Amino acid sequence: MSLANRPFRFGVNMLAVDTSSSWKERARHVEQLGFDVLLVPDHLGIPSPWPALATAAAATERLRVGPFVLNAAFTNPALLARDVATVDQLSDGRVELGLGTGYVKEEFESAGIEFRPAGRRVDHLAEAVTRVTSLLNDPGHTPRPVQERVPLLLGGNGDRVLRMAAEQADIVGFTAARTGRDGDLEPLPAAEFDERVAFARAAAGARADDIEWNLLMQLVVVTDDPICVAEENIAKWDLPMSPREFLDLPSILIDSSAGIADQLVDLRERTGISYITVLEPVLEQFAPVIGLLRGVNR
Repeated sequence: MSLANRPFRFGVNMLAVDTSSSWKERARHVEQLGFDVLLVPDHLGIPSPWPALATAAAATERLRVGPFVLNAAFTNPALLARDVATVDQLSDGRVELGLGTGYVKEEFESAGIEFRPAGRRVDHLAEAVTRVTSLLNDPGHTPRPVQERVPLLLGGNGDRVLRMAAEQADIVGFTAARTGRDGDLEPLPAAEFDERVAFARAAAGARADDIEWNLLMQLVVVTDDPICVAEENIAKWDLPMSPREFLDLPSILIDSSAGIADQLVDLRERTGISYITVLEPVLEQFAPVIGLLRGVNR
């Protein structure tokens, strides 16, 4: 499959849960807007992913669900395999499993878990991936997932994580940001991001066209004045860049609906990225973009 031929998929990272009825209604709304995947991040201070995902799946019909992404240091592979299989059963086979190293130092400290150097956290992720996929693929393990293979997403930016993802995952998730020593994120310029994509695709080798490539968008604004919005955000965050440089950041989409759709088509042609994740606050304004990209010749 060529870079430009894989159909687009769209996920939304949901950030809060309130009442049962409200959460179910929001999940149904996500489905009605045309999104493919409802995702829940794994951070302290927000709801636990698995109960939220199971409830969302029960309230919808086609929507796939998954954590985006689980902190491997916060879970035991045997317990994770049980959770994945259980929610896959309850959703009739709609789970996608996202895993990462974890990067927020304060969360490790709050959980009483050692915040190891990046290399050690990658080691732990590799061990967790090996163990959980072995259990989920073992015909004798119970409970069994409905899917013959639960899709695995591995997300990150560094060489080792991207190489692991390229060699083992069904979906490679790009952060388009580098992580500081204490977990702070710094967005990557376009040239550096393209290098990360090229590195991962080269590591995938013959698998490159079989993998689904994902990118999380940190900011989406539908507007007829992108420069003005860029200037406002540069001032807000005191960023050392021009409006054009800000608009060129890979994790930023600021334009009209049609302009954003064109940007995503160009992104897919250049990098193969066809799975786009946005954050919950932009659900409504991003929905028309989905409609445009699902049209003829897209």
